[in-house]
Amino acid sequence: MWGDADSNGRYMDMTKKQYAIIGMGRFGSSVAKALSGMGFDVLAIDADEQRTQEISTIVTHAVTADSTDEEALRALGIRNFDVVVVAIGEDIQSSILTTLILKDLGVPAILVKAKSELHGKVLSKIGADKVIYPERDMGMRVAHHLASPNILDYIELSPDYSILDMKVSGPMLGKNLLELDIRAKYGCNVMAIRKGEEMNISPRAEDRLAEGDILVIVGRKDNLAKLEMAYL
Repeated sequence: MWGDADSNGRYMDMTKKQYAIIGMGRFGSSVAKALSGMGFDVLAIDADEQRTQEISTIVTHAVTADSTDEEALRALGIRNFDVVVVAIGEDIQSSILTTLILKDLGVPAILVKAKSELHGKVLSKIGADKVIYPERDMGMRVAHHLASPNILDYIELSPDYSILDMKVSGPMLGKNLLELDIRAKYGCNVMAIRKGEEMNISPRAEDRLAEGDILVIVGRKDNLAKLEMAYL
């Protein structure tokens, strides 16, 4: 069906990366809207017709279908999509069964939203390429920002390592990276310096920091915690 006109008379562009999002709850619809806004072809799938109707004017195509029905997914040509995101909310059984079906159909990359660590472990064992914990990750970001207003963002890379965006303020102002010596003092690495809309991904030791600058720092969680406390 892809390459033919959809119900709105639009055509899928086969030269661009294609995404399918299963589950049009708050998280799934947000991902679908963001990808569509970036110009990608997006297929939105949900068992609830009202949800697919609401998203239909934003994405390339929206379909009401049961994602636990293998034949339904096969008919949609789901294996032809580059990435499929399973964003099913409360129904853990459907999430797991959908992931299994996608794996059996040979989908190249499967990203799945998990409700808990146990759910995530099961998803990883049955073939999910990446497990996403949106509620946990958002809670972590809010907590770090509350603890230190200078922390603008916090992303977990693995159980041991994270990356954070830290606003330059107080004792950092006017100093360069050599003077701060973040690597030696805290075991963390400054990956980049953001100045307004510009991102310097190869910062030099002599680069001086000004108000409004943002440091992108990676390190072990315990080391990042020490860094945060030092610049509260």
